[in-house]
Amino acid sequence: MKNTNDIFSVNIPDSNKPRLVIIGGGFGGIRLLRRLNSDKFQVVLLDRYNYHTFQPLLYQVATAGLEPDSIAGPLRKVIKQKPDTYFRMLKVNRIDPENKVLETVAGNLSFDYLVVATGAQINYFGNKNIAKHAFPLKQVTHALDLRSHIFQQFEKSEILTNPKDKERLMTFVVVGAGPTGVEVCGALAELKNNVLPKDYPQLNVGSMQIHLIEGQDRVLPAMSEQSGKRAYNYLKKMGVNISLNTLTDDYDRIVVKLSNGQEIRTGTLIWAAGVKGNLVDGFDEKSIHKGQLLVNETNHIIKDKDTNEAYNHLFAIGDVMHMLHEDYPTGLPGLAQVAIQQGEQLAENLNRLSDNKPFKPFQYTNKGALATIGRNKAVADLPGNIKLSGIVGWMIWMLVHLLFLIGFRSKAVVFANWSWNYLTYDRGIRLILRPSSKKKDLVSKEMIEAMNEK
Repeated sequence: MKNTNDIFSVNIPDSNKPRLVIIGGGFGGIRLLRRLNSDKFQVVLLDRYNYHTFQPLLYQVATAGLEPDSIAGPLRKVIKQKPDTYFRMLKVNRIDPENKVLETVAGNLSFDYLVVATGAQINYFGNKNIAKHAFPLKQVTHALDLRSHIFQQFEKSEILTNPKDKERLMTFVVVGAGPTGVEVCGALAELKNNVLPKDYPQLNVGSMQIHLIEGQDRVLPAMSEQSGKRAYNYLKKMGVNISLNTLTDDYDRIVVKLSNGQEIRTGTLIWAAGVKGNLVDGFDEKSIHKGQLLVNETNHIIKDKDTNEAYNHLFAIGDVMHMLHEDYPTGLPGLAQVAIQQGEQLAENLNRLSDNKPFKPFQYTNKGALATIGRNKAVADLPGNIKLSGIVGWMIWMLVHLLFLIGFRSKAVVFANWSWNYLTYDRGIRLILRPSSKKKDLVSKEMIEAMNEK
């Protein structure tokens, strides 16, 4: 049998310029790539997927508001304007910081400088049952799985005869009242109120239940208390059941068990409760802080957190890093703006490095936080302690998201879909293109028996 290295090769040509490798084509990696002077570096971008995903709009793909290609763009299109820049669709298995080598399934790749921009992954807090049965919402594939699953629940409900079984399939539980959880609940409520009754006139869609579970004492805990209260009131008026100060203990595909003793029979648990750094093997525990790579003020990865000694050739940006900041004693917020600003700053510093100029420390500029609950309903915390909500907040939310989409086509397609949905109260992409990865296509005899036992 041939060795893997005899079959594959990363196939990056030699260069007399220093090689900079970027792992991850998210917000930080893309912004770094665009601002970097590739005349001074050979640049290699590595990612498991060949596209960049605009994650803030994943929930709209999951709830039939947008198609995935409107929020995802090919990474090769991003790099094609940059000289001596290469993309390889590869997962990095391990990094050797000392020898400046990273390992992939296609072989090893040496580097002079390395930027880890791998983002975050879902954090289930060690609960194996929830990890197995819940629906995450972090990737395009997750959104497509969830979209198919949601509509499969209603198709199944039409062929069930037991009212309790129908009720369970039309009950949706969302865990985590951050922006993703709030936006998912709002989108589900709009489906319930505006779309599903027309598609399923023989079903009592009004009996559909949406539950939002949050472990802290308010909705949108990372935003202002005022915005959290407004979002709470919007959701309640839309028919969402909200449980605060409540943890999710277990889920077996049939019953969600909560820390307050409540049990909810449901066929759908959507997990939006937390993330952790998407680490790559190879770093010592002395470089890691609470599941993230510890970095100094110039985004150099710390080699030893006891001495604050840093690698001079390794960097981390975005959700995978933890930077202590005087204004954020527990670390910078997990927002796209942090990754974008760090990508821009690191690009400037690397350009300065090639000119033998010193690095500038990173300073985060808080440009605000936004969350939408539905049509004409959104909250916005803007700089200068400005708090907006209602239709004004909603219009700002739409404008900001359109501006940060990559490419004119994506902006045009998203705007067209939003306009159509707004004018028609419709979601035109209610397609079941793939069976849910969590459940069988039809309700099996075993599932019916298990539901009846519960």
